[in-house]
Amino acid sequence: MRVLDKMTFSEPLDAWKITEFRAGSYKENNIPDWAVTQANLEQLNDILQGLDNELRDGALGIGSTLGYMGDGVTTFEMWNAQKVAVNYDRLFAAHVRFQGNTRPPTEGTMGGLEQIANGMALNQPTLLSHNNNYGWWELEERLQLFRAQGFNTWSEYYPYTAGSTTIGAEFLKPDKIGLAGMSYERMYNPKTGKFMSREEYDKIMAADPGFIIVAFIDAREAWLPLWLRTPHMVVGSDAMPPVDAEGNYLTGDDPYEKYSGHPRTAGSFAAVLRMARENDVALMHTLSQTSYWSAKHLGDAGIEAMKVRGRMQVGMVADITIFDPENVTDNSTYKAGENGLPSTGIPYVLVSGTIVVKDSKVQDVYPGQPVRYPVEAKGRFKPLERGAYIKSIIGVDYVDLDHESLGEEDVYSGGKK
Repeated sequence: MRVLDKMTFSEPLDAWKITEFRAGSYKENNIPDWAVTQANLEQLNDILQGLDNELRDGALGIGSTLGYMGDGVTTFEMWNAQKVAVNYDRLFAAHVRFQGNTRPPTEGTMGGLEQIANGMALNQPTLLSHNNNYGWWELEERLQLFRAQGFNTWSEYYPYTAGSTTIGAEFLKPDKIGLAGMSYERMYNPKTGKFMSREEYDKIMAADPGFIIVAFIDAREAWLPLWLRTPHMVVGSDAMPPVDAEGNYLTGDDPYEKYSGHPRTAGSFAAVLRMARENDVALMHTLSQTSYWSAKHLGDAGIEAMKVRGRMQVGMVADITIFDPENVTDNSTYKAGENGLPSTGIPYVLVSGTIVVKDSKVQDVYPGQPVRYPVEAKGRFKPLERGAYIKSIIGVDYVDLDHESLGEEDVYSGGKK
């Protein structure tokens, strides 16, 4: 957005405001260039330099919503973005391109395979985000085989059959929505509490491409119980911006009933605990999905703070959730007014040894500590140059091929002798 849409960001960015940014990307030329326009070499170097600046400032790795910009990001850009993180020995996570697509040659698995192949070639800690769509099973099989070979790679899901995004997402456009296994009739407007239509989509899209919708993917009904049992598939809430039905940001003084959006923002982890109980999944497996495996993989990726979290042991950081395994449940639903209802059966939560939830009431305390790498004095990115890049691959200035096949000529890089 900064490079291709020429947007200016003067302050640190709050991820909750991503819907604002996406809407703003249409303002220059009514095209979200960040999503659909391929960067030239100069622009690509600017983008990669920006990533390097953030890593130099202590970022834990690079995360990408590639699923929203599958047409605009080349495989070369994706590859080099992952290399920027590897320069610092840090992880890469992506919401992959073609996500949900069920038809060859652009099946959703192809996007996952792209990220995995890059990660394995670089021996990079690799998180496959939102592996809860068509083809998730074959990606999980590959991840298991790579872990058996010693690679640090894992995946994540959220425990709902519906997803949520901005209405301007590229995969919701008329020529793509069917490929993703979705339809406008199964698109839900949390503001009205009703399902939508193509006509309503067109109207809202023209007025506010940053509008948040909920989209049901019915095939997930059969898959969700299987995700509960999949090793190293961790739980991510994918929490949406805390807004009311008019799009205004909520504060801690607002009632839970004012939140308008996907119920996963409030209920994800309690939903997993409830469904695992109902499906007779071993509690320790569920706790690994909700805490240990995330901490384990992030710690193995070199994040020291995660090596002392996710485990109930002496010497670990006291980030502790106390819950009733027989009764813990989510209460948030898709119904307007119930989107943000808090879960029950979790009477106490401690962060760094300080009680932040007491008798099921959130306390006005903020003991959390930043988790980041130290700031480095110099960056590590070297701008890409066409000639230097090709030379780095072949290792020499020319390719010396068999004279019998070339007659009297040797082929040099870009010319003849």
